[in-house]
This record gives sequence, structure tokens and C-alpha cells, in this order.
Amino acid sequence: MSATNPLAAYQPFPELPAVLTTYVAERSSEEPSIDGPPPWDIGVLPPDLLDPLNEWLDPVCRWLNRTYAWQPQHVIPPCWRLHEGLTYEIAALAFARTDAYQDAGAAVVWHEQWDRFLSRMNTALGKAGEQCRVGRHEERPARFHLAAWPTVGTPQEEMGQ
Repeated sequence: MSATNPLAAYQPFPELPAVLTTYVAERSSEEPSIDGPPPWDIGVLPPDLLDPLNEWLDPVCRWLNRTYAWQPQHVIPPCWRLHEGLTYEIAALAFARTDAYQDAGAAVVWHEQWDRFLSRMNTALGKAGEQCRVGRHEERPARFHLAAWPTVGTPQEEMGQ
């Protein structure tokens, strides 16, 4: 490929770590040898999968930002790990991307998923996203509302009855 070809500068999607590749393959074979959770379900992953997932998702976010973030509202903030719902979404989107380029139709569907992801991300971040995207993480705006929820008890006890 010629050095003057602008397509030569395009970076590949970050490679899935070997331990996760093996896990996905063993989990999705005709006779699965693993009966574990999907690798994008972060809250139930064991540490031996969670650590490589964490290490992989950062370059994934950087690749998504470098490749697709043309407008400020398209930028995944550097504090993405501090936004639990966003982290779940990024994991699912990243795994979907690993499969999407097996055929052109699936790649088009993945881009539609990307667009829907951006909409959900911007809704979730709200105005706090502006600060997060420039490196000033905002605390969760709903934290005071969420604190009103009791931690234990029956519905009657929770309502003070």
C-alpha cells in the first residue's frame, strides 16, 4: 500500500485478549465447555476475566474516540469507568464489534448500534458529560435522589409504616 494512501493510516480495532478470546470460543462452541456468564456482563465476571476486560476496554474507548468522535458529544469520557451503566454498554458494544465485521450487513447493524449507544450515553451523562469529557468528572447528579432509597427491609418498613 502506498504511503500516500490515507487509508493506510487507519488503525485496527484493539485485539481481544487471548484469555477472553478463549473464553468466548469455549462458551459459544456447539458443546460449550464453559457455562459462565457472557463476557460483557461485568458484574458477574470472575477476576481472571475482569482484569483483562478492564485492560482491553480502555484501548477500545480510545479507538472509538479516535475513529468516530468528530463532535464533542461523541467522545466517550476518560472517566468512563466511573459511570457503571456506561461501562456495561461499552463492554457490550465492544464485543458486538468483534463479531460485526464478519459480514458487511452485520457491520452496518453495528454502526446503527453505535448511533444508539451515543444517544443513550448522552442521555445518561446529561450536562455532566460536558465536564467529564474534558477530564473533570462530575459526581452522579442523581446521587441525592438515589440516597432516599432505603437499603433493606420490607416495602412497608422502607416507607416508615
